[in-house]
Amino acid sequence: MPTEATLSMANLETIGSPTLWTITVAGLVLLLAVDFVLTRRPHDVRMREAVGWSIFYLALPLIFGAYLWGAFGSGVSVEFFTGYVVEKSLSVDNLFVFMLLLSAFAVPAALAQRVLLYGIIGALVLRAIFIALGAAVLQSGTWAFLLFGGILILTAGKILKDALSGEEQKVDISSMRTIRLLRRFIPVTEDYRGSSLVVREGGRRALTPLALATVAVFATDIVFAVDSVPAVYGVTEDPFLVFATNAFALLGLRALYFVLLGVLAKLRHLNHGLGIILAFIGIKLVLHWAHGVWTWVPEIPTLASLGVIIAVLTTVTLTSVYANRRDAEPVSSPTER
Repeated sequence: MPTEATLSMANLETIGSPTLWTITVAGLVLLLAVDFVLTRRPHDVRMREAVGWSIFYLALPLIFGAYLWGAFGSGVSVEFFTGYVVEKSLSVDNLFVFMLLLSAFAVPAALAQRVLLYGIIGALVLRAIFIALGAAVLQSGTWAFLLFGGILILTAGKILKDALSGEEQKVDISSMRTIRLLRRFIPVTEDYRGSSLVVREGGRRALTPLALATVAVFATDIVFAVDSVPAVYGVTEDPFLVFATNAFALLGLRALYFVLLGVLAKLRHLNHGLGIILAFIGIKLVLHWAHGVWTWVPEIPTLASLGVIIAVLTTVTLTSVYANRRDAEPVSSPTER
């Protein structure tokens, strides 16, 4: 890694020079602006459109990773790709919750992509805040790795417990405090008013159901940020790489949602895999902390982490496909047997 391209943020090292940060953020804003233009007029998203944009947003991190490889070496590039795979797998779980929220609020299909875009912007802002907080915590000492590891292991335990219980994931709008608070102080229209979040009705401003759906998505973004940011810090300590992996993973969610709409519910073992991945990264962080205290404690290399994550995701995908096919097979009667 070229030393001249490496800046020091207190105790943290980062490749994120002011120029690289400026170019990355400017590119991110430009892509979000294009998405806003595309979703300005509500329309049903065709599969061809969704697949085209999904391929585009999958190509971007590949190009960026290749640039990192050439500019900063293979180590930085592997850290980026590993963090990206972690974030992308977690973002698929985000999509499933978004699907439940859109269904619970009965969001028209033509407006779904606008709600998803608002959710992505909210997620990016929250991730940026949590990344900055995470960097500040890491600068305070190596105990932060133990803290992040503990958070991920506890989260993994909860995810695996829910997954093994066999209960379907549900969204209860009435239990959301933010939604109840909004309904108490601000009137809400009975129906959707296009892509408008706020309208004037009876001489006073009122929220539309689209605004409530957007707020609900923002609320879930907070929960996801608490899990995802420590997970990527378990792969790399560079705040720039953590932000870049989050940004690239979130950018393509709007298009990917429509591609995976019929597939998300069939990935029945996805949460099992995510629980295993978060537990693995949590253990990796704890070992990293322990290695700083006792040098004889082994650490898990980033390349090995990438292999484990890909293997887990591949396994749960295959087991989900097998389980779906098994359930689809007709059960033969005793006479047929």
